[in-house]
Amino acid sequence: MSAPAIKRRRLPGAGLFTMTSGLQRITLIVGLVLVGVFVFVAVFAPFLAPYDLAQNSADGVAFVPQQPPSAEHWFGTSVRSEDVFSRVVYGARTALMVIAIAVVLSLLIGVPLGLLSGYVGRWVDRVLVLVMDAVYAFPSLLLAIVVSIVVAGGTSSSLGGVLSAAIAITAVYVPQYFRVVRNATVAVKTEPYVDAARVTGASTTRIMFRHILSNVTGSLPVIITINAADAILTLAALGFLGFGIEPTQAAEWGYDLNKALNDVSNGIWWTSIFPGVAIVLVVLGMTLVGESLDETMNPLLRTRRAVTSAPDKETVDD
Repeated sequence: MSAPAIKRRRLPGAGLFTMTSGLQRITLIVGLVLVGVFVFVAVFAPFLAPYDLAQNSADGVAFVPQQPPSAEHWFGTSVRSEDVFSRVVYGARTALMVIAIAVVLSLLIGVPLGLLSGYVGRWVDRVLVLVMDAVYAFPSLLLAIVVSIVVAGGTSSSLGGVLSAAIAITAVYVPQYFRVVRNATVAVKTEPYVDAARVTGASTTRIMFRHILSNVTGSLPVIITINAADAILTLAALGFLGFGIEPTQAAEWGYDLNKALNDVSNGIWWTSIFPGVAIVLVVLGMTLVGESLDETMNPLLRTRRAVTSAPDKETVDD
């Protein structure tokens, strides 16, 4: 009698690699590496940065403004005599905090409202759809600027500045989560398992969050990843236009790019190139991960890829 086979446990997320191949797997790996480096730098920013985010002197000696990259200042110094490398590192921390808060708030607001609108219907659905469509039709950057101005009033701490920026970005993405969840809820609320739960006397809240929620959130990981990449650009745009976080509260790449505009015309490239490259690499990494997740989790794309990669039957027979 043969010994029973031992079932090996897979690491969480390992299935993504088995479902990808070739260029798609390379894209996923590159994206995960870029995102992993971004998260690592953001979490360990106080240990990686040689100076504080607004520090312009050390041991009683002021930094030389606009100093080129050197052994003392790897990325040079800015016009405010701040260490550019430290600003870039702390900027990753700021970006991660804003993304995390904005995504969580968007999910906590958009998903329940989408479930309620799609399942209850009637006038509740009409009102919520009207409000969300109106918000969604508003230019996203302009909406973020307006919300940032309203929320930022009276905030003076670094957490307050990050929170106001996160709320401004949240207002942009809530309608997206609402629309996705609402449309999926409308499609599944007439399924037999929902009718069975309704017949057994389950409450509306239990049906929505116990039976429907798990079946309408399949596409949310892809949307979260794409929105996180877009949130980086929105945060940078707010900072570049002067509606972001105060420079003494937290380091922000968009603000640093704005202050480096005059440097570019004078041949001082290091104050703009490093924050700009950081934005590009983070957005690129999150976009690559989002696109790979979409191709992996979307059944239509999986079927199309399988049909395309399958060998021609007549060629095989020949």
